[in-house]
Amino acid sequence: MSNSTQASPNNRNVWALAGPIIISNLSIPLVGAVDTAVVGHLPEPQAIGAVALGALIFSFLFWGFGFLKMGTTGFVARAYGANDQQMLSDTLLRVILLALGFGIISILLSYPLVEFALVLLDSTEQIESLTASYAYIRIWSAPATLCTYVFTGVLIGMQNTRHVLVILLVLNITNILLDIVFVVGFEMGVEGVAWATLIAEYLAVFCGVFLLRKPINAALKISSWKKVIERSALTRLMKANGDIFIRTLCLVFSLSYFTALSASMGEVILAANAILLHLQSIMAYALDGFAHAAEALTGKAYGAKNRKAFKQSVKLTSLWAIGFAFLICVIYFLFGEWILGLFTNIDTVLATASIYLPWMIIAPIVSIWSFQADGIFIGSSYTKEMRNAMVVSTLIYLALLHWLVPLWGNHGLFLCLSLFMVIRALTLGCYYPRIIAEIRD
Repeated sequence: MSNSTQASPNNRNVWALAGPIIISNLSIPLVGAVDTAVVGHLPEPQAIGAVALGALIFSFLFWGFGFLKMGTTGFVARAYGANDQQMLSDTLLRVILLALGFGIISILLSYPLVEFALVLLDSTEQIESLTASYAYIRIWSAPATLCTYVFTGVLIGMQNTRHVLVILLVLNITNILLDIVFVVGFEMGVEGVAWATLIAEYLAVFCGVFLLRKPINAALKISSWKKVIERSALTRLMKANGDIFIRTLCLVFSLSYFTALSASMGEVILAANAILLHLQSIMAYALDGFAHAAEALTGKAYGAKNRKAFKQSVKLTSLWAIGFAFLICVIYFLFGEWILGLFTNIDTVLATASIYLPWMIIAPIVSIWSFQADGIFIGSSYTKEMRNAMVVSTLIYLALLHWLVPLWGNHGLFLCLSLFMVIRALTLGCYYPRIIAEIRD
C-alpha cells in the first residue's frame, strides 16, 4: 500500500539522521589519524608510509565490499517505506550470509591478495616489509568488518542512526585506545596498529549483533532459509550490489592510484600526502552524514512513491551539506597548519604537507556535490547509473593524471583529485531527472 500521504521531512528529521552519523563518521578517520600520529612520532618516516599503504590495501579490499552497506541501505529503506516486514527480514539474513562468506574468502585468499597489492604499490623494501606485517594480521578482521558494514546499512535504512553511532564509537574508541597501548606502551610499532584494529573490529560486530537482536530474531522466525537463498532474490540483490561494487572499485582504484603515484615521488611526498588524505577523509566522513540522511529519506520516499517527500529530502539534506562544507573549509583555512602538526614532528614531512594544504582547504566545497548525489542514487537504488557515471569519471581522471602530473608534479596530482570529484557530480547529475520522472504519486 502506498504511503504517498506521509509527511515530508523537515530539518529536525535531517539532523536526527545526520547528527549521529556525523559524530560516528568523524571517529573513523580519527582512527586513521591516530594510526598515523602514533607511528609519525617514531624516528623514521617509513612507518608512516607502511601504515598508509597497509590501510590502502584494506581500503581497496573492504571498500570493494562497500556495497554490503550501501546496497543494504537502499533495500532496507524501500522496505521500511513500503512497510514490508518480510522483505526487511529476508534482506537482513541474506546480507549477513554474504558478509560472512566474503569475509572468509578474503582470509583464504590473503597471501595472493597482499603480495599482488605490494607488487602494484612498488615502494621501498623496508616499507613493503612493514606493510606486509600489518596486512597479514589485519586480514583476519575481514568477517567482522563486512558484518559491521551490513549492520550499519540496515540501521541507516531503518533510520536508526543512534545505534550506528554506538557501533562505530565502540569500534573506533577501542581502536584508538589500543593503538596507544600497543604502539606507545608496548612499542609494537606497525604490528601494534594492526592488532588494535583487529580486536576493535570484533568488539564492534558483537555490539552490532546485540543492538540488532530483535530484528535478527524476528527474521529467523518469519523467514525461511529456502526463500532467503532463493536464486532469483539473490540475483536481484547481487545485480544491484554488482553495480555498486564496480562503482566502488573505480573509486577505490582512483584513490589508490593517487597514493601509488605519491609513493613514486619518494618517501617524504608519500608521508605528506598520506597526512593530507587524512584531512580529505575527515572531511568526507563528516559530510557523509548528510549523504546517509539523503539515502534514508529519499529511499523511504521512493519506496512510498511520494515525489514531494523525495524532493524535500534532496533539498534539505543538500542545503545543510553545503553549509557544513563551507564550515570545514573555514576550519582548515584557520587551523590547517596546527592540524598537520598533530600528525608528525618530522620537519621535512610537515613542510611538504604545508605546501599542498590549500588543496585540502577547497576540498569540501569541491567534493560535496558528488557525496550528496551518491546518497540520493543509493537511496533510490539507481545503481546502474551510479556505475556508469563512475566508470566515465574514472577514465577522465586517469587521462587527466597522465597529462597534468608530468606538468605540475604533486600539485597536478591534487588538481586531478579535485577535478575527479567535480566530474563525478556532473555525470550523476545527468541521470537525476530520470529518478524524478520515475516517482509517480
